[in-house]
Amino acid sequence: MKKRFFLIGLILIFIVDISVLIIFAMQNPDFSQDSVAVNEVVQSVIKDFNELEKHKNSTNLEYVVLDNEEKVLYKTKSNISDDLNSAILHRDTILDITIDDVVVGKVIIFNDGAFSLKTQKQRTIIVLFVVIFVQCGICIGYFIYMHLKIVRPFRKMKGFAERIAGGNLDIPLEMDRENLFGAFTESFDIMRSELKKARIAEAKANASKKELVAKLSHDVKTPVASIKAVSEVGLSVAENKKDKSNYIQIIGKADQINTLVTNLFTATLEELQQLTVNPRYIESKEIGKMLENADYLHHATIPSVPNCLVYADPLRLQQVFDNIFANAYKYAKGDISVIVLKDEKYIQVVIEDFGGGVLQEELLVLKEKFKRGSNSTNIEGAGLGLYISDRFLQEMQGELVLENGIYGLKVIVRLLFKEILRNH
Repeated sequence: MKKRFFLIGLILIFIVDISVLIIFAMQNPDFSQDSVAVNEVVQSVIKDFNELEKHKNSTNLEYVVLDNEEKVLYKTKSNISDDLNSAILHRDTILDITIDDVVVGKVIIFNDGAFSLKTQKQRTIIVLFVVIFVQCGICIGYFIYMHLKIVRPFRKMKGFAERIAGGNLDIPLEMDRENLFGAFTESFDIMRSELKKARIAEAKANASKKELVAKLSHDVKTPVASIKAVSEVGLSVAENKKDKSNYIQIIGKADQINTLVTNLFTATLEELQQLTVNPRYIESKEIGKMLENADYLHHATIPSVPNCLVYADPLRLQQVFDNIFANAYKYAKGDISVIVLKDEKYIQVVIEDFGGGVLQEELLVLKEKFKRGSNSTNIEGAGLGLYISDRFLQEMQGELVLENGIYGLKVIVRLLFKEILRNH
C-alpha cells in the first residue's frame, strides 16, 4: 500500500513537470501593442505638445516624448528607453509627432513584452524548482525508508546467518513486527531456537555416550586385567615352551584389548577438532564492533580499543565474545563490565559479570569439555562454550584466562597485536 502511494505521488509530480514544460514551450512572446492605446498616446501628446509639463498619461502604456534633437520633453517612467538607439534595440514603438504637417518630435512607446517574458520564465523556474525539490525529498525519504525497512534488516540477517554458520546459536535475532520482514525474521529465529535445541540434545547424547563408553571400558578392563594377571602367573610357572608361548600371546592380546578400549574412550573428545580457525591481522576497531554485536541485550558499556592490528579470525573471535556474553546473561543476569588493556605483547579484553563468581576449584575445569559450574543447575547449556573459545584462542596464538573478580567471574581474552606503521 505504501509503495502504491509513493508511485502514484511520483507519477503525479512527473505529470506536473511535463505540463509546466509544455505550457512554457507553447507560449510565444507577444511583442505587439494595443493600436488604440498607441493612437491615443500620440493624439494626447500632439494636443499637449506645447504644454507637456501639464500632460497626463491616460493609458496603461509607458512612453517618452523627444524633440527633433532627441531631447527628452516628457517621460512617464524613469527606467525606460529615452534615446532612439536604445529604443530600437528594445523593440519599442517609435512614432513621429506631426503638427500642421511638420514633424516636431518623436514618441517612444515602451514595449513590455520582454519584461513579461522574463517574469514568466522566473515563475516557471520557481515552479519547476519547487517540484524538483519535492521529488528529491520524496526520493530521499523513500531511500531512508528502504534502508530502515529492507537494507538494515537484511544486514542483520546476514550477520545472523554468519553466526549460525559459525556454530553460535545463543544470540537471538532481533525482531521488529512493524518491519516488512518481521514474520520472516521471526521464522529465522525459530529455526535458530530449534537448531539450538537439537544441538543441546546432541550434546547430551554425546555426554551420555561418553559415560557409557567410560562404564563399558571399566567393565571390560576389569576382566581383561584379571585375564592378564592369571596369564602372568601361568607364565611364571609354565615348564614347556608351548605353554609359555600361549601365555605370552594371551598377555599380548589383553594389552591390545586394553589399548583399543582406551582409544575408544579418548576418540569421543576429538570431534571438535574439525572446526577450522584462519587467523590474520585485522584492525583493532573490529573488536569494538564484535563486542557491541555480542552484547545484544546492552548490559555493558563498550570502551574504545587502542589503535593497532590484532591477530585473529574475525568469525571465531566473534564466536568467543558471543559465548562469553551469553554465559554472563545466563548465569549472572545483570550488568557487565568491559575493559580493554594493552601491554607489551597482548591486547586484553577483560569481561566481568556481577554474578558473584564460581568456586575456586571450578575455575580449573570450566575450560574443559562438558564442564559447568555449580551455579548452572536448571540452566540450559552443554558446557562447550568456554571449551570451544579456549581452543579458538589457542589457534590464534592467544589465551583465555578465567578468574574470580571483585564482582563475579572475570574472563580475559588475550590477543597478539602489532603497531600500525604510518608513513611520514
